[in-house]
Amino acid sequence: MMFAQVHCPEVLIAGELDTYLGNGWFRMGQSIFTTNFLNFRENFYSAIWLRIDLLKFNGDKTQQKLAKKNSRFGSVIREAVVNEEKESLYAKYKKNITFETSASLHHLLYGKSNRSIFNSYEVCIYDGSRLIAVGYFDIGSETAAGITCFYDPDYKKFSLGKHLIYLKLEYCKKSGLQYFYPGYFVPGYSFFDYKLTIGHSSLEYLQLRTNQWLSIQKFTSRDVPYYVMKDKLLQLSQVLTERGFRNNLLRYEFFDANLVPELMGAELFDFPLMLLLGENDSDPPDHLVVYDVCDEVFRLLKCRVVWKTNSSSPVNGTYASQVLKTEKEIFSGAMAEEIYHRLSSEQKYQSFRTGTF
Repeated sequence: MMFAQVHCPEVLIAGELDTYLGNGWFRMGQSIFTTNFLNFRENFYSAIWLRIDLLKFNGDKTQQKLAKKNSRFGSVIREAVVNEEKESLYAKYKKNITFETSASLHHLLYGKSNRSIFNSYEVCIYDGSRLIAVGYFDIGSETAAGITCFYDPDYKKFSLGKHLIYLKLEYCKKSGLQYFYPGYFVPGYSFFDYKLTIGHSSLEYLQLRTNQWLSIQKFTSRDVPYYVMKDKLLQLSQVLTERGFRNNLLRYEFFDANLVPELMGAELFDFPLMLLLGENDSDPPDHLVVYDVCDEVFRLLKCRVVWKTNSSSPVNGTYASQVLKTEKEIFSGAMAEEIYHRLSSEQKYQSFRTGTF
């Protein structure tokens, strides 16, 4: 399984969008992508994909409060259109946020294209004739995906972002759709936590190790792939260090390189964490160990370099000097002890031992 992928279809029919969304993919301009790991401010995290079961969603107290709070505003839902009025509102919103986003609304929705492969709708909220908030969403055959929401900062106290999401949910439910996909949340990074408060009783998450959608109430730290990878590799590192094998646990800077459309299909190495064996400045890294959270096994891999950077490695615990591609898997095992015994039993791996050259 690849943890990060991007597709750029020329045409996308409604049923295909349903399939993509059900597998944890999402829209990016006029492409569609999936990722399971993220890098925010030099910290690595897991992306946990979410969906709301509209058949179980019957509103909640927050929706009722927001509907009452915003009752004086008018709203309309229609096929999506980008115009100067919406671009102006988006630009005003963009100046008042602390996170990075697309340079323009057109770029966010269309990228470099002037046409759309998605069946997109918009929710517009007005204070009289003044446009104060807009939300976009895509509709498939039985599902929908929330793409973006933005609003006039002058109306921040009205929680229009959340209100837009509830309007989307209500429309999709009345349209007979089964699921609404709001994207992902990020354990340990609170910016996305608001998604966990909307339709919580009908909210589901995609469990990576089983590829199944489960109730968010079943979610535990064991469902955070980055945490699991780190814990397992730290266990292995301790075992190897105690037995005299040189190793270094590093984050991999280019785990998401496969999301670059020009690299589509390259199938580059995409693990966010790796345990380098032997010398840390090996060029290329002859052997490294990863923990595959999908199959729950350690894998000893041999990689090759496809591109070199000007960075030195490692810097602040991050390997950033080379973009890697897996050449072959040498062996795998479910337990740290298995990896140690395999390394210690073969002569060719003895150079990894401390003091052995």
